[in-house]
Amino acid sequence: MSVEGPLSGIRVLDLTHVWAGPLAARILSDLGAELVKIESPLARGPREPTVEPLAGWLGGEPGEEPWNNMATIVKLSRNRRSVCLDLKRGEGKQLFLKLVEQADVVIENFSARAMPSLGLGYDVMAQRNPRLIYVSMPGYGSSGPYKDWVAFGPTVEPMTGLSQVFGYSPEEPRNTAMALMDPIAGTSATNAVLTALRQREKDGKGKFVELSLHEAGVSFNGPWLIDHQLGLEQQSLGNAHPEMCPHGVYRCRDSSHGDDADWIAIACENDEAWSRLSHLLGWSERSSWDLEMRRNHADSIDERINNWTIRFGKHEAAEKLQEHRIASGPVSTAPELLCEPQAVERNFFVTYERFDTPIPGNPIRMAGLDFLQWTSCPRLGEHNKQVLQEWLGLANEDVEGLSSNGIIFDRPPG
Repeated sequence: MSVEGPLSGIRVLDLTHVWAGPLAARILSDLGAELVKIESPLARGPREPTVEPLAGWLGGEPGEEPWNNMATIVKLSRNRRSVCLDLKRGEGKQLFLKLVEQADVVIENFSARAMPSLGLGYDVMAQRNPRLIYVSMPGYGSSGPYKDWVAFGPTVEPMTGLSQVFGYSPEEPRNTAMALMDPIAGTSATNAVLTALRQREKDGKGKFVELSLHEAGVSFNGPWLIDHQLGLEQQSLGNAHPEMCPHGVYRCRDSSHGDDADWIAIACENDEAWSRLSHLLGWSERSSWDLEMRRNHADSIDERINNWTIRFGKHEAAEKLQEHRIASGPVSTAPELLCEPQAVERNFFVTYERFDTPIPGNPIRMAGLDFLQWTSCPRLGEHNKQVLQEWLGLANEDVEGLSSNGIIFDRPPG
């Protein structure tokens, strides 16, 4: 089962994990691809977990089936079916290869050596399905001195050079705290799939597509690389901006968080915006300052803005600034996002029958994409029988035999 959309009719086998790969797969399924998640028996942890998963449990409790209640998996795994299959068993590999014969796309984000070590590299799959598009997302690619390194978003990010320009000084590089490489690589992988599908329409051939987490991040370091090549000093800007001033976050009157401050972001993109802001601040005698003058007086400008914003709540301040066409926005906490008027009005967060937790929707809006068609994260192995019968034509007794022989599962072993 898949939602109706521009990718309807495209079959995807998803072997991804963590964030980058599952995000790419989720976007494809949101766009209508028929996505089957191939999961190992322990992909969601043991039957009786001894530690809480990274993002916790939905509702704060593991429940009767903790492997089906992990927050990160639920968030990233909508609009797909689950087949739980042991790829380390010979019969499991052959069953997977039969599914490959019926697929358009296989996507995985293991290390470059993982799938070949199972005897399931691209060359093996391409022999079974020459039209297959195979997307591999290793941390550092399949060649080079780092090809076997263990990679996660927070450790790859510093190697892209981005951490050096984040933060407030070169002596203290900072990550984004959100593994920025993962969503960059995930959306890039989605683009790669769409490009390969379009190319297949032209030449009828499958493709091996490799997209490394590292190179996806480096591609976002363009401006700072250019500065270096031009001989300019690389600076850590904090909340400042090389071509805008003022540009930062400013404290507002607290509205609900006790000792925690509320904040608003403000950016003056040009002299005209500064003129409007200076009049709002009651500082019209400074309205003619150009960018260089504003940079030279950045500290006094920030102090003036702070003295103004602290008089208002962050939403009230934003309204006043927007009335004067000054780019600004309140700094929202995660709980505030769920009741943010803009997101509420546009029904961006969606809930599902099995889960009461709102989950972000897809930012792509176009005719033919309907959030109401979406389905929630499946239970582990929930669709073993359904997929094996639809894709491969197996009989009930065949599926039951696979289950009794420990080839397919609907819960962790134990």
